Amino acid sequence: MSVTEMRAPTDLGAPTTPGSPTPSSGGRKQRSGRGGWRSSGVMLLVMGFLILVPAGFVLLAAFSETVPRPGSISLDLTVGNFAVLGEPGVTRATLNSLLIATLSTVLALAIGGFLAFTTARTNIPFKGLVYLFGLMPLFLPSYVGALAWSILGSPAAGLLNIGLRDLGLTGFVDIYSIPGVVMVMAVFYAPYAFLLIHSSMSLMNPDLEDASAVHGGSQWRTLRTVTFPLAMPAIVGSALLIFTHVLENFPVAQVLASPGQIDTLPTFIYRLMNASPSRGNEASSVAILLVVFILVITWTQRVLLSRRAYTTVSGKGVKARKVDLGHLRWPLFVVATGYFLIAIALPILALFLTAMRTSPYMSSFRDLTAPGALDASSFGTVARSDVFLTAAGNSVVVALLSAAGGTVLAFLVAYIVYRTRARARGLLEGVSMVPLAIPAIVLGIGLLWTWLVMPIPLYGTLWVMVIAFLAVQMPQGLRGIAASIQSTDKDLEDSAVLHGAHRARAITAITVPLMKVGLTSTFLILLMLSMRELTVPLFLYTNDTRILSIAIFDQFENGGALQQAAAMSLIYCLIMFVLSCLPRLLGSRGGLNNH
Repeated sequence: MSVTEMRAPTDLGAPTTPGSPTPSSGGRKQRSGRGGWRSSGVMLLVMGFLILVPAGFVLLAAFSETVPRPGSISLDLTVGNFAVLGEPGVTRATLNSLLIATLSTVLALAIGGFLAFTTARTNIPFKGLVYLFGLMPLFLPSYVGALAWSILGSPAAGLLNIGLRDLGLTGFVDIYSIPGVVMVMAVFYAPYAFLLIHSSMSLMNPDLEDASAVHGGSQWRTLRTVTFPLAMPAIVGSALLIFTHVLENFPVAQVLASPGQIDTLPTFIYRLMNASPSRGNEASSVAILLVVFILVITWTQRVLLSRRAYTTVSGKGVKARKVDLGHLRWPLFVVATGYFLIAIALPILALFLTAMRTSPYMSSFRDLTAPGALDASSFGTVARSDVFLTAAGNSVVVALLSAAGGTVLAFLVAYIVYRTRARARGLLEGVSMVPLAIPAIVLGIGLLWTWLVMPIPLYGTLWVMVIAFLAVQMPQGLRGIAASIQSTDKDLEDSAVLHGAHRARAITAITVPLMKVGLTSTFLILLMLSMRELTVPLFLYTNDTRILSIAIFDQFENGGALQQAAAMSLIYCLIMFVLSCLPRLLGSRGGLNNH
């Protein structure tokens, strides 16, 4: 039992005065239950409205004859919508999704695991630079990377194929294929595996590896039988996380798979929603199939990791053993550099070249040497354009409100779950984590119908975007705050209450300042996620509420605006890079102030 569980926490909104019973007394325990229901009940209603109502509309539409409309919610139930699951198109989309997700996961694990192992456990040259290689794809949203690779790998006019033809070779790169989609998915999801596996490798106790070496085990045998099995929770966790994200990924599949006539479940759902007339009920049926896949994957993860113990970090100070790569040091550094080229350098170069070209057509790289072939004015044109200014302004407003609201909401939920006796705290935590099991495209459809039906006129405003982001990003916000609140001692807050302070006053004056770093980190994470999000706002935006991700996606879909879209993408990536650096800068400044 943890220290947190051994204490009898007090309830939110139930102050303790010097003369009142102690938390362990019977009277206090009874008030704890009533106060807990009040505090948790209100938050449960809020989270249920944000998350369960949209999910419920998708479920209702799957079993209804018509989709939810303003003033009309059909209760004429039917199972006929599920007949779409027998169509050849759904079968092909399902098989494509599973194949792409499986291959992408294996490749992403190989890339992320390689980078994690070499930076955490070996003497690879320029280790700090290789570590940065593993993180840098996070600065480039996957759909921007996909758009860049469509410029690089298009069979007819891709820059790579143009370069091959300039060398007298036949262009053979086709990014609009399953191997192309798998490569892009893996490259941009590899950082998930890198971060999780690197943490496990860095904290691993070397005692078991030393024991293997003492008993005659070779370095390779020790790695195979001791090191990698001990890292299995991180490997399995990252594998299932990547598989889930790839399976539900819509933007990359829409950009790269759809032009090659390759359907996935998310693109199939999107096409049903945009059919004329819209086939929303059938789209909901396919969406439920996608949710079932996600739930099965989540259950599989729990089963796989519950069978064994993987404790490797003890109370004593340890330092993981280092593996001498010998003559492989430099070749492996070249491999890591190759990943950086594919994930970052080539896509950024492609976007930059496209933004600089005055003509959208190019048959040879020699065309770039012609007078007037390159012009940087597109960056200024984009930065001053109404489309960019409106989208950037909307993005900033939505991101700030979503991050601030999400941080406050996550703090309230985390406080009730981890600091009170509220009887519904387990249910509240479960509801808050539901979006992890619902793909973004499914939740986006549910949010669309929710705010079309609601009598509150929020659809068509930025507020509906903010509310949508609060729902979608709640799990990330809650996990960030939970880690911080569980590591913050409650004694100071309780002492303030015992000396007469109201519980709310103790929280704002003591607990919140102690959690400053965690709250700031969560705010910045939610800010970045809000800036990156594309799938959910794709169902909610109007011409007046477009955000940057939508503006870039729209312009790439319109081939005539390719130059402006590339320039906007680069400016967007610069904004994301600055946001990515803020936690480190604020953390360093906070560390200096603390000392």
